[in-house]
Amino acid sequence: MAKKKPAKKAAKKPAKKPAKKLVRKTPEKAANFMPTPGKVGKAADLAGPGISTYEAVDKILPVNYRPILDNKDTQRALYAVKRFIEDGLAPELNLQMVQVPLIVEKESGMNDNLDRDGSRTPVDFPCGLGISPRINAQIVQAATKWKRFALKQYGCNVGEGINTDMRAVRKDYFLDHDHSSYVDQWDWERVITAEDRNLEFLKNIVRKIWKVITGAEDFVQQMYPQLRDPRYPNLPKDLAFIHAEEILERYPDLPRKQRETRILQDYSPAVFIIGIGWVLKDGYPHEMRAADYDDWVTPTSQWTGKDTHGLNGDILVWNYLTQRRHELSSMGIRVTKETLKEQLKLSGQLDRLSMPYHKMIMNDEIPLSIGGGIGQGRVMMLLLRKAHFGEVTVTVWPKQLHEVCEKHNIYVLK
Repeated sequence: MAKKKPAKKAAKKPAKKPAKKLVRKTPEKAANFMPTPGKVGKAADLAGPGISTYEAVDKILPVNYRPILDNKDTQRALYAVKRFIEDGLAPELNLQMVQVPLIVEKESGMNDNLDRDGSRTPVDFPCGLGISPRINAQIVQAATKWKRFALKQYGCNVGEGINTDMRAVRKDYFLDHDHSSYVDQWDWERVITAEDRNLEFLKNIVRKIWKVITGAEDFVQQMYPQLRDPRYPNLPKDLAFIHAEEILERYPDLPRKQRETRILQDYSPAVFIIGIGWVLKDGYPHEMRAADYDDWVTPTSQWTGKDTHGLNGDILVWNYLTQRRHELSSMGIRVTKETLKEQLKLSGQLDRLSMPYHKMIMNDEIPLSIGGGIGQGRVMMLLLRKAHFGEVTVTVWPKQLHEVCEKHNIYVLK
């Protein structure tokens, strides 16, 4: 009997959704995934922030806002939290802080393409005075792919990893209350084995990260007790896990961001959403995800008991100050050479296999890994009870945004 059940599940999977439906349907729908101006509903909600006008920003920013900490104390608290999180992640995940590039060569394939739909392109520029040809350089959008190579460069063994204080530029974001062109995050990566490539291992890593984040909240409230404010409940100590397919089952008619909002309101104020990138039962992925780092095609039915895919996910919380969904982190078990090829095929990007980074995966030159990014500004906004990303980072903002923030008593750092 015990042998019959697994055999049935295995037979069900290939016959139904994965092989036939995805391979045929995804290329057909690929054009519909592009978040072009004419798109509405689910097709318009697959990438990028959910706000696209400053009238909308004006409506969502809090009324009668007063920051709990002034600018000077904010900086003190920010750096204390930064040290706490870096020092906490090190033993929890066995990570070592290392140097990380701001610039990579375009031809290396190391830069992060973010949502795979071509809507967000990196800053390109030639560099190297007096040489011909000059180096085709790009400012990183994230260090996602570089980190996996870096595990080999820094000689990491199984169970060891790296953490970075990463800075990046994403010029194609709409600049609202929690998106800026300047990106700061803890980009981390760790060597794993083939046996670690399962949902339980992923969840255990997520729980360790969550422990550090909630610990940072307690820590900064000891420094500044006024941050413990009944208007803004603390994060729960336990993070809820839910698959993107399950969220779709609950709210089949809602676009992705509205589904995320509802799950945070109805289910738990802190969730890890599993399985981002695979086409769900409604014919759309939960969100676009690049094809060459997170593994979003691997079937996970053996662990969920349902027709599910993907070894990756995002941490989202309910922000009681902004009254909105608030993403803190994106992470996943990385592709093997087999799943890399499958994901590139589904994304129409097989030509990338000729790039140095992709060749390293195909030739088994870099280790299997798990990794992710934790948004520093996003974490600081949440823990320091700030209404705007510009209160905890210094970057450029449009005049319209400054005017809206002044109206709401929000001081954006210049």
